[in-house]
Amino acid sequence: MAVTAGLALLLAFPPYGWWPLAPVGVALLAAATHRRRLRAGAGLGFLTGLALFAPLLAWTNLHTGYLPWVLLSLLQAGYLALLGLATAWVSPLADRFPVAWPALTGVLWVGQEALRDRTPFGGFPWGRLAFGQDGSPLLRLAAVGGAPLVTFAVALAGGLLVAGVWWLARARRQGTEPRWWVPAAGAGAAVVLLFTGGLMVPLAAPGSGASVTVAIVQGNVPRLGLDFNAQRQAVLDNHVNATIELAGEVTAGRREQPDLVVWPENASDIDPLRNPAAGARISAAADAIGVPILVGAVLAGPGQGQVRNAGLLWRPGSGPDLEQLYIKRHPVPFAEYVPLRNIARMVSKQVDRVRADFVAGTEPGVVRTPAAVLGDVICFEVAYDGLVRDTVIGGAQLLVVQTNNATFDVAEARQQLAMVRLRAVEHGRPALMASTVGVSGFVDPDGRVSDATGFNTRAVVVRQLRLTEGRTLATRLGMLPEVLLAGLAVAALAGAAVLRRRTGDRPD
Repeated sequence: MAVTAGLALLLAFPPYGWWPLAPVGVALLAAATHRRRLRAGAGLGFLTGLALFAPLLAWTNLHTGYLPWVLLSLLQAGYLALLGLATAWVSPLADRFPVAWPALTGVLWVGQEALRDRTPFGGFPWGRLAFGQDGSPLLRLAAVGGAPLVTFAVALAGGLLVAGVWWLARARRQGTEPRWWVPAAGAGAAVVLLFTGGLMVPLAAPGSGASVTVAIVQGNVPRLGLDFNAQRQAVLDNHVNATIELAGEVTAGRREQPDLVVWPENASDIDPLRNPAAGARISAAADAIGVPILVGAVLAGPGQGQVRNAGLLWRPGSGPDLEQLYIKRHPVPFAEYVPLRNIARMVSKQVDRVRADFVAGTEPGVVRTPAAVLGDVICFEVAYDGLVRDTVIGGAQLLVVQTNNATFDVAEARQQLAMVRLRAVEHGRPALMASTVGVSGFVDPDGRVSDATGFNTRAVVVRQLRLTEGRTLATRLGMLPEVLLAGLAVAALAGAAVLRRRTGDRPD
């Protein structure tokens, strides 16, 4: 049951997208760990974690070898081991108050994700239940309580499923007649109402603000893998040439004139502020298209052996606008910087492939352009609730995710696009993802994707967007739903401790 739970959860995520299986996976894990000893609960949770995360994160071993993939999968599975242990721990509460079992399941999942999203080294939120619901009616709940509320709803549905089956089995075993089926039917009806209720959540109205035409340039790379930037000039030239070609199509009347062009992360791994030739190439593209370009660039400094991952606004005629510069706030540990490098080197000397540590920025990614105020986040930052919300609080009208998927595969890119869909709904903003190799595309405030590109191909997409104003309830509440739900999880653990003490550590 534990292994099947992990596989069911896996299939809920892109590229499979069978989102109804997520509650089934939650239910199977809850059933497998109920009334188990604590060590058994932890072990079963760990099995679920391995069955989920090992294939879900398989894209991490495509170009780095097996060790990072294995270590990351084991680490993430460890959090589901804690969840399994916690589920076993609260079994007496579930037995004493069966009607509370679904809610217990929901709050424990939120608590587990809150911990996993933040530890260690800032956490790794990949694989949250909410990120597998991009095609589900529950996605709309993001506009009310963000990703934590969506996760709670999915886990609540799973808890209702397992409670319904348990009530049904108990009633039939006890021979309760003639209405032994009523509690189980009630649980099933509650699941249906939960998903139907998701459709009732109002989303942001069509934008009443100004319209803006945006072009995404996906220039592609000479070859996939960690050495995609071994030909850094070629990557830059791909994006420059694609932009100049777009300018020619605009002049010929075959394309609409954009108000803004977005290049992906790592479009220029040659520092254009220090390399005059690279700067001249970007200026040529900006001058040709006649509008600003948001350039994904790697900038040297500020210290020796340090670099920065940046989104830099490049204006036609005047070049880089250093007032509109976003520095990535959450560099990826062991990929963009190496914490505890001497200790990490004992595990694998591969860490020395990261020669220069990326330095984190300190300001939200609010980039003001003549066309719109952008909320810029870079690559994996889209998975972190606070980093995206900070841009909207700062005035962002359009969410922009600059990413480089050249070191991964199409599954990773589609998983990331699912996160963009959730963020668009959560904050009621149009959004886009610009990738070096795909998948790039636009997302409406209701989560619908438009003009999605293929993978490992060159593409330019242009679309007119209607900007939105105001803030959703989720934007206003911020962390509050997660704090409340995680707090209830802690209260449940404490309540189970009291009940165990009274009953001699045995479920009722």
